[in-house]
Amino acid sequence: MMRRYLAFDIEIAKLLPAEVKDLKAHRPLGIACAALLGADGKEPHVWYSCGPDGNPSRRMTPGDLSELVDFMNAQVAAGYTILTWNGLGFDFDILAEESGRLDDCRRLALDQVDMMFHVFCEKGFRVGLEAAAKGIRTPGKPPGMNAAMAPHLWAAGRTNEVLDYVVHDCEITLKVADVNEREGYFVWITQRGSPSRFDLPRGWLTVRQALRLPQPDTSWMTSPEPRSKFTNWVNL
Repeated sequence: MMRRYLAFDIEIAKLLPAEVKDLKAHRPLGIACAALLGADGKEPHVWYSCGPDGNPSRRMTPGDLSELVDFMNAQVAAGYTILTWNGLGFDFDILAEESGRLDDCRRLALDQVDMMFHVFCEKGFRVGLEAAAKGIRTPGKPPGMNAAMAPHLWAAGRTNEVLDYVVHDCEITLKVADVNEREGYFVWITQRGSPSRFDLPRGWLTVRQALRLPQPDTSWMTSPEPRSKFTNWVNL
């Protein structure tokens, strides 16, 4: 890969019905745990808070989340590029709120590579990580597990399953970044089950770079989403 990527993902703490689609409408959501995984193959870094009994807490404390932000700042200073799938529109937004580190999270969010946001800026619509994984014929999310289940499993004490899940999402994110960047194009499987693609002549773009792309033609869409839906919290 062109950059030294460090994939980042969080799992929320708030218990919500599975049918809820707009998670941020129910904030504050809390963060149960987070993971960072480097493309260099080192052990993943997992983050969560513990109670007085030493067991994982229901949600991470602002202090522990602030340490997570400090860790990411240090990794970026050491030459890593944070890599996410929808980290601009979700993970960093929630992290900023829960940690109280708005300025740091804003800078990290803009300097990261958020592949989903890059795709959105190119095409004008969202693509899911599962569709991207299918595009490179790599296993997606574990069967019988999804993000909506994670807070409930965490609250039930099945924390190891959730930690495995959040690390697995980081693994998929790294794999999608690597394969597509080496091939020189991004490929995904559409809702109709057919492959679609576009070229990546400069590799994956950071959020700052993606924001400079021309607006795509979305005249065929009934209700196209504006980029501001992802960037409002960073005051862009």
